[in-house]
Amino acid sequence: MTQLPPVLDDFSAAWVGATESTSTDWIHVLDEAERAELRSALTSLSARTPRLTEIQKEAFPMPRVEAGSLAWRDALRRGRGFVLVRGVPVEGATRDDLARLYWLLGLHLGTPAPQNTAGELLCDVRDTGADPHDPETRLYTTRAEQDFHTDGADIIGLLCLKTAKSGGASRLVSSVRVFEEVRAKRPDLAPLLFEPWHFRLPGATEGMPRTFAMPICRWDGRNLATFFIAWYIRHAQLLPDVPRLSPAQEELLVLYESVANDPRLTLDMRFEPGDVQWLKNSVVLHKRTEYEDWPEDDRKRHLLRLWLAAPDFEDGDLRLRRGVVKQNADEAVPQTEMCHSSAGS
Repeated sequence: MTQLPPVLDDFSAAWVGATESTSTDWIHVLDEAERAELRSALTSLSARTPRLTEIQKEAFPMPRVEAGSLAWRDALRRGRGFVLVRGVPVEGATRDDLARLYWLLGLHLGTPAPQNTAGELLCDVRDTGADPHDPETRLYTTRAEQDFHTDGADIIGLLCLKTAKSGGASRLVSSVRVFEEVRAKRPDLAPLLFEPWHFRLPGATEGMPRTFAMPICRWDGRNLATFFIAWYIRHAQLLPDVPRLSPAQEELLVLYESVANDPRLTLDMRFEPGDVQWLKNSVVLHKRTEYEDWPEDDRKRHLLRLWLAAPDFEDGDLRLRRGVVKQNADEAVPQTEMCHSSAGS
């Protein structure tokens, strides 16, 4: 029988949105000295135009930004599991120059990991017109709502370049708190979270499995970690060789989604250009509400995303930390740095 963790109410990551919404402790507004360091780095990167993988943080010293990033990283590793950084100087800069600056900023927190089967390390989050109902579509390439889920790697980062006409809010919930609520409501179903579930891998290439099995929750004796993408589970059920969900699993899946969407537990963030959201993947579920975009191409909602590996995060999972890899091989797929229209969560 699965042994459940003790009650985790006193964990820093077991926060409640209704409480956090009254706090600004999780917001770091860059001061003018930090912004000056970033502008200087942006100018240097623009002049050199290095490939992303050629950028080394030692070549672009930013002592004040680095000091701040240590606090962000500690909040991710040991605290709430999320940080919002405001004030990255994006005004007037090109997308490629900002991608380099964002990459440099990410290097202060971890190592970029591939986000899709093409091995791309930095992705554009914007509507490409892809069909959100296609199981092979990754929803960040659409305007559709993404329900609560996790990604890969240890740290997930989003840099906002442009906002939507309306909608597109980022909504967070503590996966530790969701587990506690599920356990309180249905202690008979909660142990199923620690058993393997089958997830469909969209965009699987030849030689790769189309699904992978993984528990939704993992308990190592000290840390509770979560991996959850409900539509990957449901899309896996469309494949004939995947075991059918039991009635109890189906009931638990609906309950978990319902609890995650409890307004008392969730926290909304509305991005402005220059905002960076950092999340710890193992303890925070995130979603995006549906949005209406601007008709003009140069005004459309546009974010840049990084997945970062942080091997010192004790509750990380090795498979997720590596990002999207060829799961029947020992090495990651070739890394092609940036994706402009490929599809994830």
